[in-house]
Amino acid sequence: MLRSVILAGLCLLATPVLAEEANKPQTLVLKDVPAATGPAVELFNGKDIDAWDAWLGYPDPGQTYSADHAPSIGPAGKGDIFKVVTEDGGPALFISGKTWGSLVHQGDYGNYHLRLEYKWSGKRHAPRLDQPENNGLLYHSHGEPGAVWGTWMRSAEFEIMTGSTGMIVPVGANLKATTTAVKDPAIIAPGHRFTVGAPEYTTVGNTADWNVENARDAEKPVGQWNTLDLYVFGDRAIHVVNGVPVMEVWNLCDTDAAGVCQPLTHGRIQFQSEGAETFFRHITLEPIDRLPTIEVTK
Repeated sequence: MLRSVILAGLCLLATPVLAEEANKPQTLVLKDVPAATGPAVELFNGKDIDAWDAWLGYPDPGQTYSADHAPSIGPAGKGDIFKVVTEDGGPALFISGKTWGSLVHQGDYGNYHLRLEYKWSGKRHAPRLDQPENNGLLYHSHGEPGAVWGTWMRSAEFEIMTGSTGMIVPVGANLKATTTAVKDPAIIAPGHRFTVGAPEYTTVGNTADWNVENARDAEKPVGQWNTLDLYVFGDRAIHVVNGVPVMEVWNLCDTDAAGVCQPLTHGRIQFQSEGAETFFRHITLEPIDRLPTIEVTK
């Protein structure tokens, strides 16, 4: 049976998830994909990273989440942590992961479809030697560099991490995203997994409710190229991994000084350096006038 769920509208048209169904994996399919409304923009030209700004966090990445740390290194890292290399016969953006930091494109974008390819080299660095490979595609990036943990800009994160690629993580205190999720005791805290038809759940940066896990792991093995698609329209977004939609979020917002959560509808594109060697290539962005839809099949 095919159950259509329109996630791009103002409400979710979905059959409620029963308690006994909560941990049954859903098969999700992307449908009604929007056509580009204008020419594509190449964010990576394959020659240099002149259109990107680099920032490095603390000299010892192990201090990133500690109150006791040295000052951030600051605007540095090009040619070392971030550089252009040849990989599999073509140009790629290489991020070493050794020192934690960010590479932020200088453009400010909203209402787009971003596509890229990435793969892991398999090499990891302390303090994540025994943890999953980790990076991130951070969108709607805004504010000052290094504002979050001395390392990243405030943003919404399309997590890139072995087993969790597509997870939503609000990067920054009181930055929020809403989705639908169920409790899953098999995953990391807070233990919520994106599930179509489940109750609404709001994840909040720098709190115990700091993420929602992907619908399922759609990543290829380490060493193989993966394709990510990020669809953004207004304060909503859909994360797609190798053609599989794994996350839908809405009400993306950042809390201002008056305590009002202001909608996030545009911003800069940011990659992380976070303990794992990563290659990126074919990073393109094209304008769209709506989101695609997601269908649940049984």
